Amino acid sequence: MELFNNSTNTLLQSALNASVTRQHTISNNIANVDTPNYKAKKTVFSHELEKAVSNRSMEANRTDVRHFTFNESSSLDAKIINRTNTSYNHNGNNVDVDLEMSDMAKNQIYYNALIDRMNGRFNSIQTVLGQGR
Repeated sequence: MELFNNSTNTLLQSALNASVTRQHTISNNIANVDTPNYKAKKTVFSHELEKAVSNRSMEANRTDVRHFTFNESSSLDAKIINRTNTSYNHNGNNVDVDLEMSDMAKNQIYYNALIDRMNGRFNSIQTVLGQGR
C-alpha cells in the first residue's frame, strides 16, 4: 500500500495545482481590468470528469454490461479558457471586477478545504506511525 503516492493524494495535488492556477488567472484578470481589448480568462479543472461522464467515454474493467466505461487517459490538469459569457465594456474589455473578486473568494475557500483534507491525511499517517498524540 502506498502511503504518499496513491490516487487520493494525486487527485488532491492536482486539485491544489488547479486552485493555484485559478488564483493566478483571476489575479491576472483583475490586473488587466482597464486594459483595452483584454479578454478575461477562466481556469477549469472539473471539465474532464464532466465530459467523461456525459460522453461515457471512460474505460475500465467492467463486470457487467450495464456498468459505465472508464478511460484512464483523461487529464487531471487545469485548463485556461477565454471567458465568453460576459459583456464587453466600452474599451472592448470584458473583465467584471465583482465577479473576479467573488471567484477569488470561492477559490480561497476551495484551496483551504483541500489543504485541510491533505493535512488530515498526513495527520492520520502520523498517528498510525506513533508520532501523533
